[in-house]
Amino acid sequence: PAFSGETKATGTVFDQAGLVAATASATNVTLSENGWKTFFRGLANDGVQGPSVANYLKNTLKYKKVCVVDDSTDYGLGLATAVRTTLGPVADSACNISVKKGDKDFSAAVTQIKGAAPDAIFYSGYYAEAATFAQQLKDGGVTATFASADGTKDPEFVKQGGEATKGAILSCPCGPASKQFAEEYTKKFGQEPGTYSTEGYDLGTILVKGIDSGAVTRPALLDFVTKYEGQGVARKYQWNNKGELTTNLIWIYKVQ
Repeated sequence: PAFSGETKATGTVFDQAGLVAATASATNVTLSENGWKTFFRGLANDGVQGPSVANYLKNTLKYKKVCVVDDSTDYGLGLATAVRTTLGPVADSACNISVKKGDKDFSAAVTQIKGAAPDAIFYSGYYAEAATFAQQLKDGGVTATFASADGTKDPEFVKQGGEATKGAILSCPCGPASKQFAEEYTKKFGQEPGTYSTEGYDLGTILVKGIDSGAVTRPALLDFVTKYEGQGVARKYQWNNKGELTTNLIWIYKVQ
């Protein structure tokens, strides 16, 4: 499954069926805490991403006041909690805000944030709302840095948000696609790789490798993936007993 909410809803069913469920993009921390033996995450979770981006804002950029806004989804809440916890007092309680996925009017949040006068706003949600939010912040006279994470790191964020996205800081447990992969992907599908195209490709390849090796039953494929260790396009893949990668990396991007 692609998203945290859907992964949470289906994880028990897949586990009971003994069916390997690998995700290239669901990052909610609690997904690996359900005892599912069939769950495998192909990237770092928000327990890694949240502190990483928070420390970047606090320690590298030296911001003293950050407003944290979440979209009330499983993904948004989990990531925002990790960010707020790591920021500590830098996360301004005067602009600790929850909005809703699908919202189009952020005027109340913009007013609250403008009054708080932060150095940065961290938005914990997805690109569609992030683009609208960034635009309304700019229109409302808020000049603080806009920061977000992998849910926002999509070409559509820049396309929809335009000038308001310039200078935005985006964290992601996804590295940039290699030149060769990007060229071959674009030739095949007629568009550039998405945020987690390399991870999706790698996980699919691992499953195909297992099947090609003769692991053609659910128990056999589960055993193959559980014991797997190898290098993919994006990174090295090897999992612990919770289905988390044994080695995690976070990248920080800036919209130019």
